[in-house]
Amino acid sequence: MQMSDAATTEGREPLWSRAFVLAWIANFMHSTGFHAYVHWPGWLEQRGAGEVMIGVLVAVMAIAAILARPVVGRVMDTRGRKLMLVVGGLLHVASPALYLLVDTVPEAGWAAVVGVRIVHGLAQAAMFSVLFTVAVDLVPADRRAQGIALFGVSGMIPMAVGGLLGDWVIVDGDYRTLFMVTGACALAGLLLTLPLPETRRGGPSRSFFAALLAPELRPLWFVGATFAMGLAAYFVFLKTYLLEAPQLGTMGMFFSTYAVSAVLLRVFFGWVPERFGLIRVLIPSLLAGAGGLALVALASSHVHLIGAAVLCGIGHGFAFPIISALVVTRAQPDERGSAIALFTAMFDLGVLLGGPSFGVAAHVAGYPATFGLAAGLVSVATLVFVVWDRRLVGAS
Repeated sequence: MQMSDAATTEGREPLWSRAFVLAWIANFMHSTGFHAYVHWPGWLEQRGAGEVMIGVLVAVMAIAAILARPVVGRVMDTRGRKLMLVVGGLLHVASPALYLLVDTVPEAGWAAVVGVRIVHGLAQAAMFSVLFTVAVDLVPADRRAQGIALFGVSGMIPMAVGGLLGDWVIVDGDYRTLFMVTGACALAGLLLTLPLPETRRGGPSRSFFAALLAPELRPLWFVGATFAMGLAAYFVFLKTYLLEAPQLGTMGMFFSTYAVSAVLLRVFFGWVPERFGLIRVLIPSLLAGAGGLALVALASSHVHLIGAAVLCGIGHGFAFPIISALVVTRAQPDERGSAIALFTAMFDLGVLLGGPSFGVAAHVAGYPATFGLAAGLVSVATLVFVVWDRRLVGAS
């Protein structure tokens, strides 16, 4: 990656500063460690968990992450970003080691798995919140959506890498190598964050929960949570669906296509949202994600699965950075850490609600109906958001 000389020449601040590049690589390593756990439901199924139990255990991690967000956000805004980078990094390094310990102790029960999920959830809450906050601090304000989109590439590529990583290292149902490799990724991410500068400027002027209740942010919390529920359908249950219907393809096939679609969109068209308007681009992005879920529901071959991955990748490719940019724009500058922590908490809330709900749906109605339900949910939520946000803008 090279610094943007053109931006400097034109009098614009460069996106690719040294600190931004370092944060980008650190996020890539941490995200690779996290996203490889799309294979984790297979480990649970191997240990005797059904769809509902898998959904519940996924929700445990989401609950831990949600409960940690107020603390994470407040610490970032009062004590600084560096402290949370170190604490979150250490928790992430510990998580795969604990999975490995549980895997190698035959008598370890579900309580031990729940404990590991809590630690993993705390790590996720810290790292995703703080790294995105640092990135937002570093990018120029007039190119915020583009900067967040490009930084998000460091989290999208690992979706492909993580899916393929599991395909490569999980041999004959042995997940120990997966835990060791993800632990190495977490350690590399921690070491890369150590040279990052402190980017906090000033302290918060109001409480963490003031951002939660701010009227201008409520529609964004809603659409973020419901979009995340849609994501939960394939992040949690695609693995077990493909084990049941192997003719559709593999996790690596889906997530590599998904990630490539999102990355190409962000790299070559990252300027589109700020050129044509954030909300105008957000709506078709959400609907593309819903279309991808619908295609998963209707899939009968690997071609359909690839098409679904393209649509889901396009939807996620723009929706996440656009909603992030809207949150940062509408929040007060001195509560940026709390606002981003809340935004990422909405994604955890979506997983919390979607994991058990779609687990029950899969158990009762089957996987195609479950993905169809997720597609309908995202479509309806998009319509509600459009009406809600337009009324809010009109009133203000």
